[in-house]
Amino acid sequence: ETPLHRDNFVKLVKEGFYSDLLFHRVIQHFMIQGGDQESKNAVAGKQLGGGDLGYTIPAEINPKFFHRRGILAAARMGDQVNPEKRSSASQFYILQGKVFRPGELDSLQAKLEESRKMNLFQVKMKAAEPELNKLGAEGKQDEMMARFNALKEEASAEAAKLPPIRFSEEQRKAYTTVGGYPSLDNNYTIFGEVIEGLEVMDKIAEQAVDQFNRPQKDIKFKISMLK
Repeated sequence: ETPLHRDNFVKLVKEGFYSDLLFHRVIQHFMIQGGDQESKNAVAGKQLGGGDLGYTIPAEINPKFFHRRGILAAARMGDQVNPEKRSSASQFYILQGKVFRPGELDSLQAKLEESRKMNLFQVKMKAAEPELNKLGAEGKQDEMMARFNALKEEASAEAAKLPPIRFSEEQRKAYTTVGGYPSLDNNYTIFGEVIEGLEVMDKIAEQAVDQFNRPQKDIKFKISMLK
């Protein structure tokens, strides 16, 4: 269901790209991330995560795939600079997540709807930034505020037209048993799943990290194709 991501990932593996790279961003009860080409032989303490291959991959977000424990997904830049949710060419994450209580999921649905509205507003603000800056520079504070409020209303109106966020029974079962991270759903392309060895991910997630969430002791990995 995600041929662009699949083919790109397989291509990089066959080329030996994923050799001696680091899991450069590790957050316990969330995920472990790797695939930054600059992480190979990176000096200790260097902040990583900005390396790319000069291209991105169009989003292939499929609502039937959700962020339960063990999924493999593509990292990407945020909505403010990447409203199309295009994926990094090489950076990926494996989701560890956490287990939720049923009541937590109910509260989270409301928060996600509010967050969706805020994301729409931020995208609109980014697009209108030159206009708002011009009004501010000209001292037209009232016009700038009116434009600001209009953008907010537009975002609210667009959000109201979208289907309400509701977790399916399958999602609820997964999030309350094996765990996951539902706030990422429908925002990142999921293109694979770890089917064994998740205890290794848990060990990696336990490691001490620095202020950039980079493990203090390098954790290298290599990805190979199994015949």
